[in-house]
Amino acid sequence: MKKIIPFLILSIAILSCGRFGNKEIDGKKDMRIVCLSKQLTEYVFALGKGHNIVAVDLSSTYPDSAKLLKTVGYHRALAPEPIIAMNPDLVIHSNDIGPENVLPQITKAGLNIKAFGGANTIDSAKLLLTELGKFFGVETKADSLIKVFDAGVAKAADTLKALGIKDSVKVMIIHFGLRNNNYFVMSGRNGVGDKMLRLAGCTPATYDGKGAREMSPEAVALANPDIIVATDFGYDRMGSMDKFISTVPGVALTNAGKNKRIVRFEEHDLIYFGPRTGDNVIKLISLLHTPASVPAK
Repeated sequence: MKKIIPFLILSIAILSCGRFGNKEIDGKKDMRIVCLSKQLTEYVFALGKGHNIVAVDLSSTYPDSAKLLKTVGYHRALAPEPIIAMNPDLVIHSNDIGPENVLPQITKAGLNIKAFGGANTIDSAKLLLTELGKFFGVETKADSLIKVFDAGVAKAADTLKALGIKDSVKVMIIHFGLRNNNYFVMSGRNGVGDKMLRLAGCTPATYDGKGAREMSPEAVALANPDIIVATDFGYDRMGSMDKFISTVPGVALTNAGKNKRIVRFEEHDLIYFGPRTGDNVIKLISLLHTPASVPAK
């Protein structure tokens, strides 16, 4: 009997949500949105439509207003029940949600679902802003954000050029997994993190690893970065630079570990592009280039 009750609850929720009938949604009207993508959450708020979002996935932590919303789980490890329970008019995602069965389940429940593009390059991020602007009927606001985006990237390039840096430092990004308490190397695969490092005038350390898997101490030592960028969650979990160096596999054997060149950076500012990218690149420049990196005049 105890096993039947949860099933009945889910069945009732599914039937009640089925009234939406997968109809086309008009984004220009206020609605209840569940957002399963951190970049979509930031973009929707930036477009002035954040009041429509009633719940987000755990990775949606920007802006601060998003932290006040209910969460429905990690976007790659979702269950249908929390999403359905929010009684949304629309669920939006960026084609990177999981497990594989969750999308068919919430679709079968009758929820309206809409996928938007990614933001893994500057061009794709601007296309995403345009796409969202059209959907919500705020094209002018989207165009303004794209201008801010372009101006910020240009300012970052000027900031780097003004330093006159000749020798590029080798940098690795290390991230602490939220779900399995393992460390991962985010850089070395030409993803957003690597592109951000290059915009900041650095060279991503070559890491011999496959995908986002648990890091190998030997591979980290062989990559031998001059500086390690530790994402906020992992760094804060360690509590100090010395603890990070002594605990994270392979770090103590690198130049970064030996010279205590570990810097902390917000994780989400390294994994997608957006209107704040220029500011984030300037932050990286200030962290990664010491006065010793600048030629004497």
